[in-house]
Amino acid sequence: MSLERLSTNIQNKTKVILLFGPTAVGKTDLLLRLFQGRAEVISVDSVQVYRDLDIGSAKPDAIYLDKLPHHLIDILDTSEVFSAGDFVRLADNAVHEIKEKALIPLLSGGTAFYFKNFLFGLPLVKGDTSEARSLLLQSLQSEGLPSLWQELLRVDPAYGKIISCNDSQRILRALEVYRSTGRPLSSFKVPNIPSSTYDFLIIGLKRDRAELYERINLRVRWMFQQGLEEEVFGLVNRGYSLESPGMKAIGYREFFDADGQFRSGEEVLREIQMNTRRYAKRQMTFFKSLPAVHWFHPDDKDNLEQLIERFLMDPSPPLTQNSQ
Repeated sequence: MSLERLSTNIQNKTKVILLFGPTAVGKTDLLLRLFQGRAEVISVDSVQVYRDLDIGSAKPDAIYLDKLPHHLIDILDTSEVFSAGDFVRLADNAVHEIKEKALIPLLSGGTAFYFKNFLFGLPLVKGDTSEARSLLLQSLQSEGLPSLWQELLRVDPAYGKIISCNDSQRILRALEVYRSTGRPLSSFKVPNIPSSTYDFLIIGLKRDRAELYERINLRVRWMFQQGLEEEVFGLVNRGYSLESPGMKAIGYREFFDADGQFRSGEEVLREIQMNTRRYAKRQMTFFKSLPAVHWFHPDDKDNLEQLIERFLMDPSPPLTQNSQ
């Protein structure tokens, strides 16, 4: 497939902008500068979906959200599981809602596999898996994630080797598929051609690694100054633990020791900085594998704005291949 176009016959298709980049690259400020008053954002963030996970997820505040409305923020309790399938379904709904307002649907965030599933579609699994999912959620509460992780390694070791033992969403999804179909998720075909549902413009933001890592370190320290320790301690006092899906995210899980007890201090801060830097590196590796990405430094506002305007005005704007 040519990467000059992600779809054909696009004149009547909804134009959708995807804008991504690693954590702390500068997405939030840029979005406000470019899109205030003419777009609504669909948050592509697996942590910001949770209510009460505010500081550690770098969630936009109420003033910012009033200027640039966001979808898929604060929609779940910290104890609830949110899957890539849930994201794709809700994001599709949000695109249609935004289009009805004559605004630009803009997906932005840093959860790479949500972007991939929205762009390419989900693995082609046939049949209803809802009953299996319901039973798995009960098992998660009664037995804990480690037990489900061991089950996944038995039934689908190929998939288990490529995901984290703490990734509750992917573990549950893989077991949901296996219990419903008798086949491992790794055996199902994953689409490798971008969906023709929308007309996409795909924008990636990048910085020099040293610059990005310094921004990450400063952001984490700022989070502590804003009360991240108090936020997590308050959640623990309300009964949430490392077994809660939302608490497994970077910025939250580091507050728990090997026995699941709350801890705090400078060591936790340094661990969050280190884990966030490693996560940013993985994000960039993943994002660079996606097709037709236009890469920009966040300060290159003029050229980025010109690209966006051409895309919005031209019924068939050319998309180019990745330029690293």
